[in-house]
Parts: sequence; C-alpha cells; structure tokens
Amino acid sequence: MKHIQPSESLANGLLLAFAGGMMDAYTYLCRGQVFANAETGNLVLLGIQLAQRNWGRALYYLWPIMSFALGVLLTEWLRSHFTPLPGLPHWRQLVLVVECGGLLLVSLLPVGPLDWLANVIVSFVSAMQIESFRKFEGNPFSTTMCTGNLRSGTEKLYRCLFLREERAGRGAQDYYSVILLFVLGALVGGLCTDLLAGRSILLACLPLSLAFLLMLREP
Repeated sequence: MKHIQPSESLANGLLLAFAGGMMDAYTYLCRGQVFANAETGNLVLLGIQLAQRNWGRALYYLWPIMSFALGVLLTEWLRSHFTPLPGLPHWRQLVLVVECGGLLLVSLLPVGPLDWLANVIVSFVSAMQIESFRKFEGNPFSTTMCTGNLRSGTEKLYRCLFLREERAGRGAQDYYSVILLFVLGALVGGLCTDLLAGRSILLACLPLSLAFLLMLREP
C-alpha cells in the first residue's frame, strides 16, 4: 500500500477545506461581498463593473485578484528555497504559519473602510493554501473552491456505478467529503460572522492549526 504523507492525507484536506469555506463566507458576508478564495467570481464582477464604468468598484475586485497571483508566486519561491527548521520540518507548515498570521492581521482591521485590504490579505493566503495543497490521497483536490472537486467526484461516481471501478467509489467519497466540509465551513463561518463580525476570521485558524500539528508527523 502506497504511503501517504500527512500533508496529502484526506484528514488534512478536510481541515483545510473547512477553513476555506470559513474564509469565503467571511469575506462575502463581512467584507463587501468579495469571494476571496475563488477569483473566477471576482473576475466576473470586475468585468461587470468595467462594463458599467464603475472604475472605483472595479479596483475593489482587481486588488484581490492581483494579491492571489502574488500569493502563488511567493509559495513557489518558498517551495524552492525552504530549509527545514526545528519544529518546522516542511515548507507547507510555514505556509500555514503565514496563513494564520495573515488571518490574525485581518481580524484587527476595522470592518468598512479597510475591507479592500482585508480581502487582499485573505486572497493572498488563500492562494498560498491552494498552491501548497493540491493533492490528497493521490488525487488532485482544491481546498478553497469546489467546482473541480464536484466535477472529479461526479466523474468517479459514474465510474463506480456504471463501470464497476471499486477505487473510483473511494475517490468519489473523498471528493464529496471535501465538498461537504467546505460547505460546513461556510455554514460555521456565516454563523460566526453574524456573532463576531470582523473577529470571526480568527476561528479559521483552528483547523489550520490542527493541520499544522498533523503535519508534524511528516517524514
């Protein structure tokens, strides 16, 4: 049986998907209806604002898009230059530390005038997460958006039901589990945002911290 690293285990994917759902719910409900994780939505909204000649509002959606791209670039730099440290044996753990630090900073920003900066930071750390954790149990996954997971999970469901591929059934179960945890994260994130407003994003650090601890077993 092939060994799966803790960073690529399903448990890790579920924790990160839960955090991803919380972050998306937070920025949409609390920070001006921006999808900080899924830049496709922001690109559509950017195009709409440009069509309506709302230049200021267009910039509101452009900043997180640019921040997302910068997050990918930094993650690739870390992957290439990281040196293991005591208590921090894997570069992906450093990504989680940066992510929690970014969310802590977001929680300190007042709701309203600095929403644009909050969305920029969340988009940045979301990009780092999606670029760092792209495979679980040998299958490609996303922990901050669900379109690809839904497509792949449904394809594997078909192969299980109609082609009798047993392994495809397990794969479908994994994909739908990640989707479910993402939705649950959005649910919890929405409820917490109603109660705690701008500070609610701190709760997303809990599943991220658990993922960090899980990766301490990384060889």
